[in-house]
Amino acid sequence: MYHARSRAVIVAAGALVLLPLTAASCDEQASPVRLGNAEVGTVDEIVEAPGSVTARTSATLTAPAAGTLRELYAEPGQQVRKGDVLAVIDSPELTRRRDAARDAVEQAPSGSAVTVGGTAEFAAVRRRTDKQAADAFEQARSAAGKIADPQARKALTDQVDAAERNYETASDASAAALRSVQRGVASLGRAMGTLSAAQRLQAEQAYALADAAVEALTLKAPVAGVVQLGGPAQSGGGSSLAGLLEGGQVPTVSGGTAPGVDVAVPEGGYVAAGTPVVTVVDTARLGLSAEVDETDVLLVEAGVAADIELDAAPGAAYPAKVKAVDLLPTTSARGGVSYRVRLELGEGSYPDSGEAAPVPRPGMSAVIRLKVRQATGAVTVPASAVVSTDGRDTVWTVRDGRYTAVPVRLGVQGEETVQIVSGVGAGERVVVAGADQVAAGDEAP
Repeated sequence: MYHARSRAVIVAAGALVLLPLTAASCDEQASPVRLGNAEVGTVDEIVEAPGSVTARTSATLTAPAAGTLRELYAEPGQQVRKGDVLAVIDSPELTRRRDAARDAVEQAPSGSAVTVGGTAEFAAVRRRTDKQAADAFEQARSAAGKIADPQARKALTDQVDAAERNYETASDASAAALRSVQRGVASLGRAMGTLSAAQRLQAEQAYALADAAVEALTLKAPVAGVVQLGGPAQSGGGSSLAGLLEGGQVPTVSGGTAPGVDVAVPEGGYVAAGTPVVTVVDTARLGLSAEVDETDVLLVEAGVAADIELDAAPGAAYPAKVKAVDLLPTTSARGGVSYRVRLELGEGSYPDSGEAAPVPRPGMSAVIRLKVRQATGAVTVPASAVVSTDGRDTVWTVRDGRYTAVPVRLGVQGEETVQIVSGVGAGERVVVAGADQVAAGDEAP
């Protein structure tokens, strides 16, 4: 895991003046001690972190069942709207199941058309009807689980749940009717009417669920975005990018593909259940995902500005702003702990020419420089002027012509310049190099 923290500095008022005054020794050699002035300026504290460009969302549509890709309506790179039909799968298995369910509805009894010889046979018919219903619900749930679009998957799953609850109510009614017959408080004919209603309801619901599974073979764009055929590109280890938002394994086309051949399934090609057919990537609003080390993450909060550099666009600068910081950490392969920071990415430009920078692609590597703290109108000294003396931050100053060690309190700390909250005032001469060569009371040049 790459972790780096740097502190960049912007001095807004007055450049730091380094005085090349040196105490010349008797052999005329230059002294290692260098002096400068404390100045008033602006200091930015920067936390640097690695990251990557992310799309707002993406969705990979997979084949809900085995079959062939009958129609492909989308081209790679095409912009589509939510709800557009992208592909149609032809699945003989699901079609046969729907046709069989339709035949069962036509043959289902109505009224008291169930004919049974007694309560024992009534109970056997009821158990058989319950088994048929359970099989239909299981098949429908299996088909729903293979739908890639989360909204369509949830809609079909909810439909299965509702159908199962309705049938359980009808089944319970027929069971209660049977108990009434057995107690002698109701006729078998009335009980048969209740069982008939349960059988017909089971058949109708089985057809509705089978028809919904066939409808799911028409793959529609769950989000607006740009089309990419097949699933997200996989690494050598087989792990999927999973649409830049979701993790997990994406099934590959059975048999693989020869090198140099497009892995996308062509029209008329065979697809196994779960084969990725089309991916839609929403690039309307690009973002960033950064991994910030635990030692720095407490300085990062929503609204913090950042400057972005992309490996793919040398010299270009992109602005960004923190949207959120994850509460739970991630652990690197080296055992370090970091937290994911999510940012909004703005339009980039080339500072030298002012020309617009290219629009990044999701997944591109980035260096993210988070401006976690800023001090304006602050007393600043070079970072090299601050030394540790007896465990305290100290700056050597020149007062009344002699060196004096002054304890200081630091504020915002940049890489080259730091803020002095107390101890040293603007304009004071300070030792910026060679502090180990002076002693309290020595005469300064």
